[in-house]
Amino acid sequence: MSTAPRIAAAKRDWGHDETGCTVLHIDMDAFFASLEVARHPEYAGRPVIIGIGNRSVVSAANYEARRYGINSAMASSRARRLCPDGVFLPVDIRYYREMSRRIFTEVFSQVTDRIEQVSVDECYMDVSGALLKWKSPRAIGAWIRERVAARYRITCSVGIAGNKLVAKMASTNAKPDGMLMIPLARHAEFVQMMPLRGIPGIGPSLEKRLNAWGVDSVADLAKMSVESLERVTGSAVGARGLYMAARGMDDRPVAPRAPEKSVGAERTFDTDTQDMRKVTSMLRRCCDDVASALRRKGFVARKVMVKLRFPDLSYATKGRTLESPTDVAGVLYPQCVSLLLSMMDMPEDSAGAVSLARPVRLAGMSAGGLVKAEDAVMQPSFDDMFDDRGHESTGSVAQSERMRGAEAALDAVRLKYGNGVAHLGI
Repeated sequence: MSTAPRIAAAKRDWGHDETGCTVLHIDMDAFFASLEVARHPEYAGRPVIIGIGNRSVVSAANYEARRYGINSAMASSRARRLCPDGVFLPVDIRYYREMSRRIFTEVFSQVTDRIEQVSVDECYMDVSGALLKWKSPRAIGAWIRERVAARYRITCSVGIAGNKLVAKMASTNAKPDGMLMIPLARHAEFVQMMPLRGIPGIGPSLEKRLNAWGVDSVADLAKMSVESLERVTGSAVGARGLYMAARGMDDRPVAPRAPEKSVGAERTFDTDTQDMRKVTSMLRRCCDDVASALRRKGFVARKVMVKLRFPDLSYATKGRTLESPTDVAGVLYPQCVSLLLSMMDMPEDSAGAVSLARPVRLAGMSAGGLVKAEDAVMQPSFDDMFDDRGHESTGSVAQSERMRGAEAALDAVRLKYGNGVAHLGI
């Protein structure tokens, strides 16, 4: 659910020179909600909100619901107050992922294999190698939109440009159910008519810093030197990125089959809780889910992160790098407990405490720094090499392998009977 700003004046004919405009950004409109309307035609024309329960947040909302001021990450209870007559539905992520897989396989992949999928409902496409057959990027975009609508009864918006930045900004301003092509010669003009938040990656914090320097639009941003931008951002890389973006430039290639960055799991408690046992038990279940997903996908993780959400809906995250990459919940879980205590400013030896320092609404964890399991090097430390008696030991690496074997044995059980049916004590 895109919340990027749009400008009505941007949704117009920018010209017909498609030379060099071989990057498409495809974004399916209100994807989760649109899929629900597609399988429940009786909801057509009504506000549909995905996310139910007093403790849940809005995952998606169709355009009818957005007219009521409903946005993603809004508390579902507030959304219901804003739109009491709306259709509120639970998240059916398995269905959404399956439909996404079908659309990518049955439609997008019929054009080219140069596809960079960035989410279940969004991708970049490099069509430079497909023009011999398809003749023009516009023809490809039109065919995709027609085929998705005809087969799946949902709409998608397409941006066409010479690079990923402008293509994405074009699809944003084409929404809903539109297509916008920006010729190479007009990239800078198009970008510079946008507000700062129109550039992907500029969030509230950076916007405030730029505002403090008298920069209120992309046009203002384009007047700044790289040196000034570096003083604002504190980063040479960030400064260069902003300098290029303000001129409609982007040298990032479309990267097919981009590797996953992380695998995570999180859950919201029925009521806010300070109960240590409840929170750690939740983290343990999340570790089980994440470790199982890592093994299924053939990854191991080098980093672990804990995420907490508090009653005021604020977030906190904290992570660390592991000594050795892993796909074992029994290794991830103790790290999560340690991170939890650190986030609560509680000493490491307080894992057995009854109560946390502050109440928690949601807890979760993610595993990042993913590498293919076959490419990972499991390097034991000196402590791993010897047991307490000074004898050679298989150490934590071998222990981890035994834990992995036990957890893997449960994967088949969970696959058949559900993730929550069995857990190892860790």
